Amino acid sequence: MPTLGIIGSGNIGAAVARLAVAADIDVVIANSRGPQSLTGLVEELGPRATAGTVEQAARAGEETLLSIPLAAYRSLPADLLRDRTVLDTGNYYPYRDGRIAELDSEEVTTTELAQQLLPGALLVKAFNNILAHHIPQLARPAGAPDRSALPVAGNDSGAKARAAELIDRLGFDTVDAGTLDESWRFEPESGAYTRIYLAAPDVPAEHMLRSPAAPLPAGKLRAVLQTAQRVKVAERTF
Repeated sequence: MPTLGIIGSGNIGAAVARLAVAADIDVVIANSRGPQSLTGLVEELGPRATAGTVEQAARAGEETLLSIPLAAYRSLPADLLRDRTVLDTGNYYPYRDGRIAELDSEEVTTTELAQQLLPGALLVKAFNNILAHHIPQLARPAGAPDRSALPVAGNDSGAKARAAELIDRLGFDTVDAGTLDESWRFEPESGAYTRIYLAAPDVPAEHMLRSPAAPLPAGKLRAVLQTAQRVKVAERTF
């Protein structure tokens, strides 16, 4: 893949950009503040990285990583991502996004709502269940015995295959977690969310951002996804 577009230059977007350039993938990265705000990040990433507008990042390559707050999805231009394979890293955090009735009622999952907000996009839920600082810690070459896996969910089998190919190149195996209506299996507070990658899973929440990661093989992740219990989204406060 020659180029990956990245919309969102926060922790997840920047972490994936670093893996991409290390894997000889060009990136066009954008945020809501404009290309001029990305000078430092682009200089750090090196010659394979370019700052662009949101529209430029959306059309830069065959796939786009979307890593912005859920509340900001509505502000994206109409049809921006139509027919694009989109790796959606979004999660619903009421403290940040406000209460969203259709999510609290479990009428739809977060990514099903995202699909409604991004008509025509080929969404694949990915990179939403891992802390940003664990992404570079756990990335490994293909075939490494301590390689970790990430779950993916999506309605389009071709998009999921393309996303899995990209994620493999970035340094992770993937486990197919089903369609978008099953993506709750690795949303916040589920057994497959963030703590599963911690070397010490019981570490207090306030120390998680400083805690090291431990490899998570595909078999273990698959077992956790299969036995997942759906979280009551309406009770989510963080």
